[in-house]
Amino acid sequence: MKKIRAAIVGYGNIGQFVLEALQAAPDFEVAGVVRRTVTEDKPLELTHIPVVTDIRQLSDVQVAILCTPTRSVEAYAKDILALGINTVDSFDIHTGIVDLRASLDAVAKANKAVSIISSGWDPGSDSVVRALMEAIVPKGITYTNFGPGMSMGHTVCVKSKPGVKAALSMTIPLGTGVHRRMVYVELEKGADFDQVAASIKADAYFANDETHIKQVDDVNALIDMGHGVHLVRKGVSGKTHNQLLAFDMTINNPALTAQVLVCVARATMRQQPGAYTMIEIPVIDLLYGERDELIRHLV
Repeated sequence: MKKIRAAIVGYGNIGQFVLEALQAAPDFEVAGVVRRTVTEDKPLELTHIPVVTDIRQLSDVQVAILCTPTRSVEAYAKDILALGINTVDSFDIHTGIVDLRASLDAVAKANKAVSIISSGWDPGSDSVVRALMEAIVPKGITYTNFGPGMSMGHTVCVKSKPGVKAALSMTIPLGTGVHRRMVYVELEKGADFDQVAASIKADAYFANDETHIKQVDDVNALIDMGHGVHLVRKGVSGKTHNQLLAFDMTINNPALTAQVLVCVARATMRQQPGAYTMIEIPVIDLLYGERDELIRHLV
């Protein structure tokens, strides 16, 4: 069996778990890791893996798994798709997904490549669950309740603010899809807390939620990467009321994001050129194995 050669672009929390997921997958091999800088004392787990600053320095890459901050996804994806390499990402700004898909679709088609965007667990695998819920209960309301847990996208956003040395953003579910953001910041010396707090609250990641910001001495003492979701849909199937569906998940956030990215990277090899979201691709394309055997096992 010829294995799929995947490159990891970015090596933070998600990138490290992507490496583990690729190593555990029987149909993948790691082509290399792309980082902003390369040092001689690289992490032990990368000892026998090429580490470069540009994906062009790696050979025969078929798919790039983008483990970069959400706001840099588009630029990285366009550059890599232009090389004819497939991309997957976990872009998590829900209101920007349609525009990102349109932007990457043109580049992907022009270079006979595939991009599957927003492939984390929400948006991503939760999106698939929501779509299935709406299909079987077409009339009704779905509530997505996150947490309690660490939001990686929100945390990265806070870390990017001037004056922030380290940060943690916790998502607290209040019910019916309403959330509170608890943000803990460790400030750079001389930074003004009020200015930092105002910058965080004005950001699109936080502007629509109740947000509380607290200054702490050591963020590392607070971090727990656990997270979760509770999806509920109540509505009508045909003309029958009171249909109630629920889906629960308690997870390690970066580990599950990484696993979704890897199975979606597999699916890029089975699509026609263009950009997609997860609800547009067949679920069976996420799985390793012969199609008939998967059908026999799962249907």
